[in-house]
Amino acid sequence: MEHGHWVLGVDMRQVHASCANAVAVVSPVNAPGYLWELRGLVAAHGLELVIPTVSEELVAASLAREGFAPGVDVLIADPAPVSIANDKYLTMKCLDNAGVPVPDFGLPGDFSSVNEAMARMGGWLVVKPRVSRGGRGVQVLERHTDGGRNAERVWRSLDDSWLVQRFATGTEYAPVVYRGAAGDDDNLVVVLEKTELRHGSWGNAVSVKRLGPPAASDVARTAMAAAEALGLTNAVDIDIRRMADGQPVVLEINARFGANSAHAPELLLHAMRPYAARQVLGGAV
Repeated sequence: MEHGHWVLGVDMRQVHASCANAVAVVSPVNAPGYLWELRGLVAAHGLELVIPTVSEELVAASLAREGFAPGVDVLIADPAPVSIANDKYLTMKCLDNAGVPVPDFGLPGDFSSVNEAMARMGGWLVVKPRVSRGGRGVQVLERHTDGGRNAERVWRSLDDSWLVQRFATGTEYAPVVYRGAAGDDDNLVVVLEKTELRHGSWGNAVSVKRLGPPAASDVARTAMAAAEALGLTNAVDIDIRRMADGQPVVLEINARFGANSAHAPELLLHAMRPYAARQVLGGAV
C-alpha cells in the first residue's frame, strides 16, 4: 500500500484494515465456495495479483492459479512442490534425498514403541501432524519430567498422519526466502533468529531478531538449498534449528510469506518487482 498499490485483504471476520486499503469477509478456506469468492473479489475490484498466506489454502490456490481472470497472477509456486511442502513427512523425505540436512525422522509406524523411537533418535522427540499450520499440534516427548508417562500416553494416540523428529537442541531460526523462477539469480535470504519461544525451549516464535551477514551464513545456505530441493519459488518460510554439534537442520517449510516476514520488508519488494510499473494493483491476502 505504501508503495502505491491498492490492497484488498480478506479474513473470516471483520477486522481493521491495517496494512490494506480495505478488508472483505470471506468463508473459511476449506469452504467449497472459497476460491469462487476470491475470484469474485478479484473481478469486482480489478485486482491483478493474489497473495495466498494461509497454510490451508496454499495447495488449492496453487492448483487454481489458471482459474482466475486473464492477467491475474497468483504469487505461489507450482502445485507439486507446494503439495510436498504441505506434508511435513514428504518434506523431510525430499530434503533428505537431496542431501539437505534434516533431523532424524520417521513415522510412528516405523517404531514398535516410544522407547524404541527415543533410543534410535537420541532421547527427546518432536511429534507433529504431517499437515498442519505452524506449531499447531506439536508436542515434545521426554522422560525426565514424569518418567515418560505423558510420552507413552501421547504415543499411543499417534498414527502415520503424524511425523516424528529428533529434537534439535540448539538455536532456532526462521529464515525467509525469495527464490526466483528457474534460471533467475535474483534470490534473497534473510535470517531471523527466534529469541523467545512460546514453550521455552520449543514452540512458535514470540520474538525474533534479524541477523546480518555473515552471521548464520550456514543457515542462509541451508534455507536456499531447501527451497531449491523442493523446487519452490516466490516467498518461502522455513524453520531451521541447530543440532548439538552446531549443524543447522530444516524442521519444516511453508510455501508462503511467514509470520515474521515484516522483519524483512525487502522480501515483498522482491516479489513485487514485476508489478512495480503498474498503476493499480491489489493483493488478496
